[in-house]
Amino acid sequence: MRKLLPIIVFFLVGGSTIAQQPITGTSPGANPEVTTKAGVLRGVTEGDVSVFKGIPFAAPPVGELRWRPPQPAIPWQGVRDASEYGPNCAQGGWGAAPGTIAEGSSEDCLYLNLWTPAGAKPGSKLPVMVWIHGGGFVGGSGAGAGTAGDSFAKQGVILATINYRLGRLGFFAFPALSDEHPEEPKGNYGFMDQIAALTWIQENIEAFGGDPRNVTIFGFSAGGVSVHSLMTIPVAKGLFHKVISHSGGGRDGVLTGRPIDKENADPFYTVSAETIGLNFARKKGIEGSDAAALAKLRALSVGEIVDGGQETDGQGGPRTYPGPILDGKLVVETAESAYKAGRQAQVPLMIGNCSAEIGGAFVSNCTTKEELFPKFGEFESEAKAAFDPDGNKEFNEVITKLNTDWVWGEPARMTARVFVESGEPAYIFHFGYVPASLRERARYGAGHGSDISFVFNTLNARRGGGEATLEEKKLAQIMNTYWANFAKTGNPNGEGLPVWPLYNIQKEEILDIGLDGGVVAKPDPRKARLDVIEKALKYKERIQSRGI
Repeated sequence: MRKLLPIIVFFLVGGSTIAQQPITGTSPGANPEVTTKAGVLRGVTEGDVSVFKGIPFAAPPVGELRWRPPQPAIPWQGVRDASEYGPNCAQGGWGAAPGTIAEGSSEDCLYLNLWTPAGAKPGSKLPVMVWIHGGGFVGGSGAGAGTAGDSFAKQGVILATINYRLGRLGFFAFPALSDEHPEEPKGNYGFMDQIAALTWIQENIEAFGGDPRNVTIFGFSAGGVSVHSLMTIPVAKGLFHKVISHSGGGRDGVLTGRPIDKENADPFYTVSAETIGLNFARKKGIEGSDAAALAKLRALSVGEIVDGGQETDGQGGPRTYPGPILDGKLVVETAESAYKAGRQAQVPLMIGNCSAEIGGAFVSNCTTKEELFPKFGEFESEAKAAFDPDGNKEFNEVITKLNTDWVWGEPARMTARVFVESGEPAYIFHFGYVPASLRERARYGAGHGSDISFVFNTLNARRGGGEATLEEKKLAQIMNTYWANFAKTGNPNGEGLPVWPLYNIQKEEILDIGLDGGVVAKPDPRKARLDVIEKALKYKERIQSRGI
């Protein structure tokens, strides 16, 4: 493993070349102004909350900066309007024509948004939460009503949402890139963007009344995976102080990392990320691997980069982008290997997932219980007892629970155990609430991302759930308060809330949010299922060879 070079920090720090300016806030008003290191921002105050949108935390990653670490934000003169979101990072759109990108997205996309209590001033030392959106590393954004930070700001917490490069623009390797600027980290440009945003917060958040020494990162799905990655990326340590992962797993199976080149290939991944990059170039009629080929790649339109068809990974399987990459400089190992060695950031943890994340052929291609359970080999009887104790469950329910527990539930428990063993507090949640109007359709529990509108208390922005009931509003207030409390102190508990116990390896108590929205602390009801998955994962190579 190559030694981490000090110069990496230069390229990841958002303001390292900008002349230092005094950081000051101003009195509240309809158009509050705040001076950052790059210039003055004018936001908007509505009631108790001030909002600053579309703040550039790095230079636009376009032209020669495509597939480069984020560079410092370009200072501006005068006052910059911060009342509107910036563009989303370039991504495909539903029904979009070939070679185009989704409306409202752009390669120029490195912007963040802030919600603060109105009147917050430097010295207020307010806790800061940074939201990392999901979307499989190919979609999503930090904009939108569903993750607006008004409720957090009303709880005395500053909420930041960020963009980061996606798809091939965010995770890409090519031989000429490895040769160009050899002092720079390669491949994981999306993670570099996240680090640049966190660095911007360290340098600027005091101007908005925030405390750079009390930053909580939290994210969902790919954002939850990002949280695990940031905890184990050496140069990210110190940029945050608490973490929350929603449906982010925790084991190697979630981080789709590949080595950047054949020389550093892991035996499990016989095809490198560079090979995938070469295959993409050939799809575009670009031969070779030198600087001339790279120049042609940079000359492609952003739509051609995002679309591009499905190049093969060299093993007969299509891959539209390589995913997070084990590049050896920035990402030096997977989350699981770091956890097992105790190399993760030593910070308080909240972690959990929904009760029915995904169905279908996700973990296994089996179509019946009779086909599925024998795949557990010597654990077949234990798997049956855990997932179908009476033998009368529908296969779709069994496979949904298996997918959910295998990919999200058991890895979350493994992560919590690591943190507890290292002396850090850990709290596990399990979200199972389904609106009454959706229970016939969502028969097995809460799907992927169902918890997010409750955490942000943005029920008015959710899709398909109808008008929020009084019970739902109460649940959203409870969850938003838990999350705000954790950001403030590292403990989600507070007056008027059901007690959420610290995770204990012997008692295994979690916060369980039931189908009807009840909030109860109890021993993990999934224990038998998670136990058999843990056993199977210890023999995963043998299990995988049998098709599971």
